[in-house]
Amino acid sequence: MHLRRLILTNFKNYEKQMIDCSPTINGYVGLNGMGKTNLLDAIYYLCMGRSYFRFSDMNLVKHGEDFFRLEGLFEREDKAEKIVAKVGKRRKKVLERGDVPYQRLSDHIGLLPVVIITPDDTSIVTEGSEERRRFVDNTLSQLDPTYLRHLITYNKVLKQRNSALKQMASENRYTPDLLAVYDEQLLGPAAYIHAQRKTFTSNFEPGLRQLHFLISGEREQVACQYKSKLLEEDLATALLASREKDRILQRTTAGIHRDDWIFEIDEQPLKRFASQGQLKSFVLALKLTQYNWLKNEKKAAPLLLLDDIFDKLDHQRVQHLLELLIQGEYGQVFITDTAQDRLSKILSNLKTEYLQFVIINGTAEPSSS
Repeated sequence: MHLRRLILTNFKNYEKQMIDCSPTINGYVGLNGMGKTNLLDAIYYLCMGRSYFRFSDMNLVKHGEDFFRLEGLFEREDKAEKIVAKVGKRRKKVLERGDVPYQRLSDHIGLLPVVIITPDDTSIVTEGSEERRRFVDNTLSQLDPTYLRHLITYNKVLKQRNSALKQMASENRYTPDLLAVYDEQLLGPAAYIHAQRKTFTSNFEPGLRQLHFLISGEREQVACQYKSKLLEEDLATALLASREKDRILQRTTAGIHRDDWIFEIDEQPLKRFASQGQLKSFVLALKLTQYNWLKNEKKAAPLLLLDDIFDKLDHQRVQHLLELLIQGEYGQVFITDTAQDRLSKILSNLKTEYLQFVIINGTAEPSSS
């Protein structure tokens, strides 16, 4: 699978831009703030139906305009796939496949698998558990429509339960029978999600260990552990036991929305002991293991989007990474960099084909280097 052509209209700082893509490696180079990352986000949006950076749709519209349109011409299973996203003020978002709108945007997830790596992804390690759940949910939702459906249902019921707890507090009343109804609705989705997360972690960790060992130059060992209350007791018991606490705090304190993952490096907590370079190397290994997992399960190479991969990485780690990309059959890759000559020099030395574009103020021009 690969992207043949990308067309942007009024997307972020792009007024109108069409870019033909190499099926192998594509480099976008330019100074900060020129729009390199915006191109990667446009590709991600076409694959996942939303921005990777959690911007609201209208915040993606070019300043002074009232709509944006994205079009991607993909090659998938030897067939052309046209995907179009349309967002406008006071209009419902439309996502089309082959000029036919999706009735549910979630039906699109998994058609075009994608992995993106950005400098801010170190938050997966350094920030709270929500970031780690987001990573795992992103992976499993691209693989398993049932997982995504249960996740949507669970989050909807959880929101309703939390709203009910707040309303009870505001009205100075307590209705346990209503909570029992919500609890029952949470059990099925939670059981499925928990089982998939548990299986995923046990199968994912060996690949993460091996890939990180290679990226770090065989210098470090990492580990990953799934942490969930459901490993200790069933959700029905946990919800019943936490009702008084939930009533006081006005939110649901037990459930798979509290799950977490513990990362270690050389048997020490990664969050506390890793350097900036080690953090970046770990996130690269985490995301590339995600890539390999999706590739093996989907039987197709996902798109790989690498934003500013040279940030905080020493030359040796960058060399290991690019050799892995070229030798490891990673399919179509998109890379951004602030130095125009650095990427082309490394890729030329590795004797691989690529296309490079210079990005200046929302325009992309082919590079001669």
